[in-house]
Amino acid sequence: MKELDPLLHSQLRLAVMSILMNVEQADFVYLKEKTESTAGNLSIQIEKLSTAGYISVEKGFSGKKPRTVCQVTEKGREAFERYVEALKTYLNL
Repeated sequence: MKELDPLLHSQLRLAVMSILMNVEQADFVYLKEKTESTAGNLSIQIEKLSTAGYISVEKGFSGKKPRTVCQVTEKGREAFERYVEALKTYLNL
């Protein structure tokens, strides 16, 4: 059986990646609402995904408010697709 990527096997990181796979980019507030996570926990998980090169994170401002925008990278897309394929082998799909 194929090994499941431990970085993606976390519930919140998997949720973030699943969302980002279906949109061009998403800001922090959107991800927080969709995952129903705390800001602190989401920040930590985004940092882990970014450090791994699975997502890119751009910090800036929208007016005077800080804005963080995340986008899946090619490396992240490939890792996610491998994860889904590995999961299918466990489910016999």
